[in-house]
Amino acid sequence: MIRVVLPAHLRSLAGVAKEVELSLEGAATQEALLDALEAIHPVLRGTIRDGATLQRRPFVRFFACGEDVSHAGAGATLPAPVLAGVEPFIVVGAMAGG
Repeated sequence: MIRVVLPAHLRSLAGVAKEVELSLEGAATQEALLDALEAIHPVLRGTIRDGATLQRRPFVRFFACGEDVSHAGAGATLPAPVLAGVEPFIVVGAMAGG
């Protein structure tokens, strides 16, 4: 079971607790994880990824095993500890401004 941690505003939008648990069928990639997350919680479509291009939104970051995996690409395989449920896949809304 994969654990996904969402930022507070997305948890509120989806009506979920701090972590969402999901399973993946087939490829264990970032894209498959986000597809599964959006299938379970359709209200999240367009919030983490652009609704048309499915590209990660600019001010959203992904972390796994203490590392920023945002730029690894949608086809990047998830780390083994994330797949095993030992470590969560974390979605963070980055802050910007001055």
